Amino acid sequence: MKILYKPFAIIAAIVGAKLGQSVFKGLWAKLDGAEPPKPTTAGASLANVVLAAALEAATTAGVAAAVDRATVRVFHYLTGVWPGKQEEE
Repeated sequence: MKILYKPFAIIAAIVGAKLGQSVFKGLWAKLDGAEPPKPTTAGASLANVVLAAALEAATTAGVAAAVDRATVRVFHYLTGVWPGKQEEE
């Protein structure tokens, strides 16, 4: 039954990544107003480049984890099977 979870996990990963990028762009727009700088952007300070990269990684990972967890809980609700590791009682 756990093999049936794989398609859900793939879709959740794609949705989580897209949603995470959207959240990051919204947060960066509130912080700076301009496009987030890439490491190769001329004129961008080191602090802005590092802050943008760290914020992007944190928001993308956090949103992806939330979407993955919600997907696991919905799968468990629908099938009664927990697709991941369970703690021993």
